[in-house]
Amino acid sequence: MTTLTFDTHDFVKKLKGAGFSEEQAEVLTDLQKVTVSNTLEQARHDYELDDLATKRDLKELELIMRKDAAETKADLIRWVVGVGMLQITIIAGLLLRLTGNS
Repeated sequence: MTTLTFDTHDFVKKLKGAGFSEEQAEVLTDLQKVTVSNTLEQARHDYELDDLATKRDLKELELIMRKDAAETKADLIRWVVGVGMLQITIIAGLLLRLTGNS
C-alpha cells in the first residue's frame, strides 16, 4: 500500500504566509496530521484496506496456480498412460488365452 506524505514544513510556511502566527501554524499543522492519520485508520477499518490484494499478491497466486495445474496435468498423464498400459496387458493376456498360446 502506498504511503501518503504530509509536508509539515511546507504547510506551516503556507499558513504563516496567509497571516497565521508561528504558534498557530504549528498547532494547526499538528491537528491536521492527527486528522489525516485518524481518517486513514478509519478508512482501513471501514473498508478493511489491509486485506486488499495487491498486484504482487495476485501475480504470486497466479504463479502458484499455474504450478499446481502443471503438476495436476503431469499426474493425470501418468495415470492415463498407466491405465492404458494395464488395458494393453489385459487385452494381450486375453488374446493369448483365447488363442490357446498360454
